[in-house]
Amino acid sequence: MAALMLVFATPALAESPFASQEDFLSAEQAFSLSVSRDDDTLTAEWDIAPDYYLYRHRFSVETEDGPVDVELPKGEIIEDDYFGRSEVYHHQVALRAALGDAEQVTLTWQGCAEAGLCYSPQQRTFDADTLTASSEADSANALDNASDTTLEPGTDDAASSSDASPTSDAAQADDQRLASQLADARLGWVLLAFFGMGLLLTFTPCVLPMVPILSSLIVGATRDGRPRMRDGAVLSLAYILPMATTYAGLGVIAALAGANLQMLFQAPTFIASFAALFVLLALAMFGVFELALPRGLRAQLDERMERQRGGRLKGAAIMGVLSALLVGPCMTAPLAGALLYIAESGNAWHGGLALWALGLGMGAPLFAVGLLGPRILPRPGAWMTRVRAVFGFVLLGMAVWFAARILSPSLEMAAWGALLIGLAQASWTTAHALHDALRVLGRSLGMLFGVWGILMLIGAAGGQHDPLRPLAGFTGSGDPHATETSSTLSFETVDNRDALNARLEEAAAQQRQTLVEFTADWCISCEVIEEEVFGDARVQAALEDVQLLRIDVTDNNAADQTIMQALGVVGPPTLLLYGADGRERRDNRIVGELSAEEFLSRLERVQGTPRTRDDA
Repeated sequence: MAALMLVFATPALAESPFASQEDFLSAEQAFSLSVSRDDDTLTAEWDIAPDYYLYRHRFSVETEDGPVDVELPKGEIIEDDYFGRSEVYHHQVALRAALGDAEQVTLTWQGCAEAGLCYSPQQRTFDADTLTASSEADSANALDNASDTTLEPGTDDAASSSDASPTSDAAQADDQRLASQLADARLGWVLLAFFGMGLLLTFTPCVLPMVPILSSLIVGATRDGRPRMRDGAVLSLAYILPMATTYAGLGVIAALAGANLQMLFQAPTFIASFAALFVLLALAMFGVFELALPRGLRAQLDERMERQRGGRLKGAAIMGVLSALLVGPCMTAPLAGALLYIAESGNAWHGGLALWALGLGMGAPLFAVGLLGPRILPRPGAWMTRVRAVFGFVLLGMAVWFAARILSPSLEMAAWGALLIGLAQASWTTAHALHDALRVLGRSLGMLFGVWGILMLIGAAGGQHDPLRPLAGFTGSGDPHATETSSTLSFETVDNRDALNARLEEAAAQQRQTLVEFTADWCISCEVIEEEVFGDARVQAALEDVQLLRIDVTDNNAADQTIMQALGVVGPPTLLLYGADGRERRDNRIVGELSAEEFLSRLERVQGTPRTRDDA
């Protein structure tokens, strides 16, 4: 939590045109700190100068074992210019924390002046026994104080400081901008905005797979008769509401715990298990075996189902929760911004509601599918065997889609090719039972699927991985800007903060800029960026003199979480751009997918406005 604070610290000027840097106290003068210890309890007291205040949610205490719970008194609620409704302290405040056997303790806090200046987060590290500040802490604090000067919005310093506090909307990264807008907006507008974002996310590759899942639930509910519209609506709600609630719950827990729990549910074993489950469900749709309870038990349940539909509703609810975990939105700026907002504001309730509204927005089109599904589906008959086969292929497609996160690109394309060949055979066979134009259409589709599936298998055997251009490597055709990324861009992998800092210092000594990429094997959007952005010849030329570092968080272990928290990264894909001075240009941070043109635009901003000491 403390690390995420550093994301939002940009100095800002008072609104008065007569305000100047000399009008403000230094951070040490404005917030005078004294510490004491009684047994294993640390007490830290701040004397706060008049017309200054400290944020309650900006306090944190950490030892070598991690964050420590703190006790703080109730503060005063104000409408803050930067963080909206906030709880703050004037005049004096005392913090207490149990240290146990800790050897070192680090305090972090942040405050502002009533006149409009917001200081960078302050941090001190003490020996837990003697409560004397370490030399490293003094040095770090000196750096913090160096950044306490007020920086004009729009200057190079303001744009390039990675530890700055709230910048203007025009100079913020996507996730910062959204989190800042969340903090400033009223709750009603926040919920409406996230509902709209959910609607837009529905039409992304990450969410579209929910449509066949919900459709298969409705079709599966059809037994002796045609389902009524009410049945589809109830099943849809039973699916959508748990899905939205799961987003809200996981988002709040992830933000408060300082970890992205969704990453835990994307472990290779977890993905492989669910891919296998969808294969089994597909085989059941094809009639290979019947998923059914023993006849006696089934008769009893059928009798009860005449009076209540709880079983189907529970099944839909379970599928809604699993869908939220597995085929929900990828790590995009809206979700990242929501998580940053929760962590920054300390208001898990509002953040959870925002994510719940996001889930409802994603579910609105799905509800339409469930509501209209009973009307647009034909009446029961012999066609249902073919419909079951169609949904069988849909479920196989879902299995491939899941497994793609742990398969190599060539294996993924081979799997899609094999699926298309199977679909071709089914289309050709089904066409025999159709009449005239429909028969011609069925056979034509079968031929198309078959030819394209064969081309994909040939391409996969040759090491290709683009399903839309399976023979690009053999013909030399394709994107005129695309090249073999691996032969041009060489990323160095770093796995901890010390290694990253060392490489940044080396690059700064050589006046080189640095690109840091957070990625993971299961991250689909990372693969898109690898191919469409880093595979672009223009991007490769622009990055020729840039140091390229990669941080792989596939395992999501303690080391991964530590470096992500330290840099305020919510999850992959995230790209950090550092100037030649070794400092991140936070306003140009990239979260989620983007095009090569958008990346080049961000890069040009960093390369075109180098930060030097003369600019200060």
